[in-house]
Amino acid sequence: MAQVIDPAGTEQQIGGLALGVVAKAKQAMEAKMGNAVEIHKPTDVEERRPTALTPMEMVGRALEMGVSADILKQMMDLRDREEARNAKLAFTRAVAAAKAEIRPIMKTREVDYTPQGKQRVNYRHEDLAGIEEQVTPILTKHGLSYRFESDNGVDRPITVTCVLEHVDGHATRTPLSAGADNSGGKNSLQAIASAVTYLQRYTLKLALGLSVSHDDDGKAADEEKEPERISPEQVKVILQLLEETNSDVERFCKLGKIDCVPDMLASQFDSAVRILNDRKAKMGQRAAS
Repeated sequence: MAQVIDPAGTEQQIGGLALGVVAKAKQAMEAKMGNAVEIHKPTDVEERRPTALTPMEMVGRALEMGVSADILKQMMDLRDREEARNAKLAFTRAVAAAKAEIRPIMKTREVDYTPQGKQRVNYRHEDLAGIEEQVTPILTKHGLSYRFESDNGVDRPITVTCVLEHVDGHATRTPLSAGADNSGGKNSLQAIASAVTYLQRYTLKLALGLSVSHDDDGKAADEEKEPERISPEQVKVILQLLEETNSDVERFCKLGKIDCVPDMLASQFDSAVRILNDRKAKMGQRAAS
């Protein structure tokens, strides 16, 4: 998921900005008062350390003191940065808490058919409705929700984006693209609907970092296992390299004989990364020459 921790030094930068803004506000207030009033502190009363002001309180004080528009703008920028940072931290904590409660997703659906003149197709997969039934109550409990956005056009792959949001306002977007699923004798509308459902399932898994487990249905433990697929983190690496190299996702998947990037075998990951990195290096050389 979409890294949400601010880089090192952000807190120091915000703290420094806050001190500078407060200092300017103090100077403006003293200039306005013109030292007309002398303030005495009782010597027999213990000096109290002032409490830190929130950004909104700082803005309120600034308006009361009639500070300049430039200082007020700095205060508003500080408020926006702090609210965004707090929202990101709340999002991170909520996702971590939710993941601690979500159990591995089980592959309970089976696909088994033999296309005319081709080999038998047989595999198991998890069901989108089953995933939603398992994760939605837990996400809601921690103030999280998700939705899907789709985009496609003529001669373009279908793209589905899972938007994972927190009640405090922070959100992450996880896009994934694939061609229409024409397997199993589907018509054009069924092929699109199947691809959309497939992409919804995988983008939700990627956004939450969900793991998948096999449901053996009582089968022998030594039965032949389905080949291992790449992890959600490895999917993100491939997608990032595809974007950096301006590669066509659909063509890449066809060359790899897969329907979608998450379907890549774990044994193919290293070679795919090497090929994409070579392409990236050549693009850099051409740009430099």
